[in-house]
Amino acid sequence: MDNSELLKRQPPGSEPATRFFSLRLKFTVFFSLILITTCSSLSWYFIEGRRRAMTDNLEELGGILLVNTVHNEHFRIAGIVLEDRATLGQFMQSLMAIDHVVYVVITAADGRTLARQTKRVQRQSNGSPVTPEQPIYPNDRISEALLQVPLTAPLSTRLVLSARQTLVPQDESSDWLLPFLMRKETLYDFAMPVIRTFSTEMPLSRLSAELEGTAGLVLPADLSPVVGLVRIGITDAQAKQTLLITLRNVSFLTALIIVAGILGAHLLTSRITTPLRKLAGGARQLAEGDNAPTPLAPSTNDEVGELTQVFNVMSQSLHDRNQAITRNLETIRRQVTQLTTVQQASTAIASANMLDMNQLLDTVLQLLATNLGFSRMAIVLFCAERNLCSVAKVIGVSPEIEDAACKLQLPVHEGSISADLLIHRKPLLIQDIETVAQRLSPAVIELLRRSGTRSVATVPLQSHAKIIGYLAGSRGSRQCSEEDIHILLTIAGHVAAAIDNAKAYSDLTELTQHLEERIEQRTDELTRANERLKEHDRRRTTFLSVVSHELRTPMTAIRSFTENMLDGVTGPLTDLQHTYLSRIQHNVTRLGRIIGQLLDWSRLDTKNIELHLEEICIRQAATIAVDSLQMMAAEKNVSLDINPPEPLPSVQGDRDKVEQILVNLLGNAIKFTEPGGRITVEFCESPPGLVQTCVADTGCGIDSSHLSNVFDEFSRVPSPMPTAQGAQLGLCITKTLVTMHHGSIWVESQPGIGSRFYFTLPIAAPQFDPGRTT
Repeated sequence: MDNSELLKRQPPGSEPATRFFSLRLKFTVFFSLILITTCSSLSWYFIEGRRRAMTDNLEELGGILLVNTVHNEHFRIAGIVLEDRATLGQFMQSLMAIDHVVYVVITAADGRTLARQTKRVQRQSNGSPVTPEQPIYPNDRISEALLQVPLTAPLSTRLVLSARQTLVPQDESSDWLLPFLMRKETLYDFAMPVIRTFSTEMPLSRLSAELEGTAGLVLPADLSPVVGLVRIGITDAQAKQTLLITLRNVSFLTALIIVAGILGAHLLTSRITTPLRKLAGGARQLAEGDNAPTPLAPSTNDEVGELTQVFNVMSQSLHDRNQAITRNLETIRRQVTQLTTVQQASTAIASANMLDMNQLLDTVLQLLATNLGFSRMAIVLFCAERNLCSVAKVIGVSPEIEDAACKLQLPVHEGSISADLLIHRKPLLIQDIETVAQRLSPAVIELLRRSGTRSVATVPLQSHAKIIGYLAGSRGSRQCSEEDIHILLTIAGHVAAAIDNAKAYSDLTELTQHLEERIEQRTDELTRANERLKEHDRRRTTFLSVVSHELRTPMTAIRSFTENMLDGVTGPLTDLQHTYLSRIQHNVTRLGRIIGQLLDWSRLDTKNIELHLEEICIRQAATIAVDSLQMMAAEKNVSLDINPPEPLPSVQGDRDKVEQILVNLLGNAIKFTEPGGRITVEFCESPPGLVQTCVADTGCGIDSSHLSNVFDEFSRVPSPMPTAQGAQLGLCITKTLVTMHHGSIWVESQPGIGSRFYFTLPIAAPQFDPGRTT
């Protein structure tokens, strides 16, 4: 839907969009807010700075007056110490002559008022004086406190007149610009004690001589450092009046700047919004679909003028484009109708579950002929191995022509129509078959003439980058067009995929049948081979068991005779005989261990071992295993130790098998540990409910490249001590026993340093005790 249709739906005379505030108003208000905020902030900052400067000047003036008065030697000695009224009056007159000074109060060390003078009197609520004898003076509490503290700097206090016309301290929260301007007056009270500066060691005669002529002098016996107090009151009335005048001038100037800025913003915005209104009107005309939009004349030479020129170009381009779109709408509608038809046909082909080739070809051609308007259609399949093509299915012709066409086997040679389609993969539009008669087979051209076909549209059928044939369509006596080629190209991929799937299904069905026969044959062969393997395994196990048992009998006799001879039963032995017999005894023992491992391995291999699970103390089982191997370790001068006892939970396992695991690991460590070495058994509780046991030795160690093979049966891991190696079944049996207990086993080793074999066993579940209370 275009803009003109949208505008037609709006009520007549209505605006395109509801406009609450214009751009000029928004810009003016925004600029005014910024200008007012900025100017007001600067004005406030200036006035506040002036106020603080005036306040600081008043405080500095009071401090200077008070310090100069107090530090004056003549004033301190003659006026305060000697209480000379004339001297005090002279200093007080000089202070009261200053405009900002309101009152001066001079107090002696004992709190007596020596002199005071003020320019103000208390007034009634109607403003009339109460009495001339009731002047305004500050509270004496500060005076009493300062007479006790020898301050060396003035104490400043801000005072205001209360409702009772008395001086009270000013609230700190009112020290802002607005309360300062609203208050009538603030008095700054400066108080400072007069400190004695002469040395206490000065003779009284010298002090009396310096003060000669002074009558009635009496020197106190206790000379306090504070001899008096001076308080000066300064008003800010004149400073406030000056600040009000400045505030009035600054406010007037600020208001003038704000008004001028708002007026300038309004004029500047008008120069921008007026052309924009014209542009909006032109855009509205363009949206309403005016055939000849009126060009707008640029009113300025800035960006707005450039925008106007661009808008004129855009409006003309949109007008031309709308005309072109209108001309092409009908063509697009026709193409959409054709594509919709193609999509419906493609959906029908894709959704049909047709895997039979004949049914598929018939259904596809009927769909295409019905939906695309072709009167005759054919599908030709290509055999690349034989370089032949044949008509697989044709509709819209008589049965005689259909039978004759399906019997054709046409070779594909260069220069023919079939070569262009099947080899060069080019779609062809034949407007008149007579023009290409020399490139067609005589049998094909004859059938085309008999069926009354004059024009043909053909496209290749390609699936997975492989040409499987081509699709041909004809409209009878009417000529085909390029649109027919495009339609057939659109649908050709779906048709090719459907044909390819049907061929694949057919091939898969044949292959499945062949595979089923082969599988049955191979299954029989594997069954017979499995029976032979089972019989072979049974005989191997029986052989190992019989041989192991048969070997134990002569080995027992050999071990007994050897031990008797070593014990001297047959008489004294030479050193060489003793050496040979010791070697025989060692190898007989080694052969016995190998036979025992073979028996254990044969039992594990036949899955005949059953576990009798119970709660086991792993430390107790390790102690039993260590005790059983102490003699073997002592012969090699190897120490066996168990770490200091720690509380460990019981594990769930078969007691005999757990002891066998420990004996295998300890025996393996003794064999590969050189004399003087050390073997340690360590325990700890692992987080996931397991108890971990570690058998650590200081033996020859294992290379890291062979660590993954140490638990394999009959593994030949290279070792610096080859005489200690046996049948290589002990660690395999140990791993199998640990795995049967739902544990795990692993090893850490470094050549020349030693090995650490770890294995874990699950913690036994706690037994329910009916008598236990929680």
